[in-house]
Amino acid sequence: MSDNERSRRWTLALGAEPEDGETPLSDSDRRMSEALTALYGDGDDGAKKGKGGLGGSAPRVAKWLGNIREFFPAPVVQVIQRDAFERKGLRQMLLEPEFLATVEADVNLVADLVALRSVMPEKTRETARIVIAKVVAELMERLERKTAEAIRGALDRSKRTFRPRFADIDWPRTIQANLRHYQAEHRTIVPEKLIGFMRQQRRIVDLDEVVLCVDQSGSMPPSVVYASIFAAVMASLPVVATKLVCFDTAIVDLTEELADPVEVLFGIQLGGGTDINRAVAYCEDRIERPSKAHLILITDLYEGGDAHALVDRLARLKAIGVNVIVLLALTDTGRPAYDPALSGKVAALGVPVFACTPDQFPDLMATALRREDIAAWAADQDIKLIRSG
Repeated sequence: MSDNERSRRWTLALGAEPEDGETPLSDSDRRMSEALTALYGDGDDGAKKGKGGLGGSAPRVAKWLGNIREFFPAPVVQVIQRDAFERKGLRQMLLEPEFLATVEADVNLVADLVALRSVMPEKTRETARIVIAKVVAELMERLERKTAEAIRGALDRSKRTFRPRFADIDWPRTIQANLRHYQAEHRTIVPEKLIGFMRQQRRIVDLDEVVLCVDQSGSMPPSVVYASIFAAVMASLPVVATKLVCFDTAIVDLTEELADPVEVLFGIQLGGGTDINRAVAYCEDRIERPSKAHLILITDLYEGGDAHALVDRLARLKAIGVNVIVLLALTDTGRPAYDPALSGKVAALGVPVFACTPDQFPDLMATALRREDIAAWAADQDIKLIRSG
């Protein structure tokens, strides 16, 4: 590395240029440094010089966001935005449609918009809906196919068909059966004979029930967004009957809205207290076939209601055949903050208690629907289950 490049990197890292006026920074470097200094400052000396600060002007902040997006990839932009909202108090600017249209959208931003929608002007609410719809579309593209392939699974793998649907093709057997049709010049195999799995014909009355019971209190926003997306995906699959129930101290049944995931998110009321026992009681009343039911309770288990009654209710559900799973978080990090005492009591019932990422969730649901060992699946995924306390 040249001395000039080393000097450039140190200058960008420290956020200060040499006093002698000799600078290794290009115009582009200087703009990047100024964009970061506006948020993170330049130390006490920089503050005295008036270099830092985003100010309270939406156009100024929108221009700053444009500069940030020019210099950094989307994941870094999202981190910087989050810091700006927390350090500079910019959340109120999300109420301005011109500013909102410039923000790099992600799950955390969707959660903020959902929480703020009741105080948004009508014009801003329409912009927010567009932003949320964009994020939902990106999440659906990322998660829908894997979820469908994992859950749609009501396949009888002991039988074969030579006219399979695309999703049911047994690729290893198909490739093996068509090796003689390998085209060397194209480096590919022509699959003249397709081999696939025969689908079981399942009646509606035999469908598994999946109830997603999701804590929408202030500590769970990203988990709520992801759970809503997965509920919408599963509701579109004919092999499971999916219900979505969100709660804090109140209960919102969003099952009828699952055809429109954006509408689902606009039906969520983020914030407030937590009454998990009441929500589980609501779900219990709506389970029609316990032996075919799977209750996925997504909560940090900070119970504001009756914790003893909650443990008793979960024990009863498990005893009558409901497959109960508690997810402490459904987030990209998969690192939860939770009540260790109540988590231990729930785990002592034999209920799996852990956190997972959205990319792990489809496989989790497939394992649950097959009623296989969740603990073994979690071990394979390097997920740590909460131990009984």
